[in-house]
Amino acid sequence: MKLYLVSLGAGLLVGVVYGLLNVRSPAPPVIALIGLLGILAGEQIVPVAKRLASGQGLTLGWLRHECGEHLFGTLPSRPSGDQNHERRES
Repeated sequence: MKLYLVSLGAGLLVGVVYGLLNVRSPAPPVIALIGLLGILAGEQIVPVAKRLASGQGLTLGWLRHECGEHLFGTLPSRPSGDQNHERRES
């Protein structure tokens, strides 16, 4: 999660610099980003439909494995309790 916050902070800093320089951001408009989200989500309809057509049900585990990483990338995970405990003592 820390990496995502650092990325957001860096983006905000660059945005402020662009604003101070009166430069337009090279990022695509929001409508284009929504279209990209639609493409990613739409790609997942095919494997879901195939699974349903074969008579198999949908499970949360299957959805996470087959669709989750494609849509959201590899999300950060929590360290196990032991590692977390070791960090506090160090």
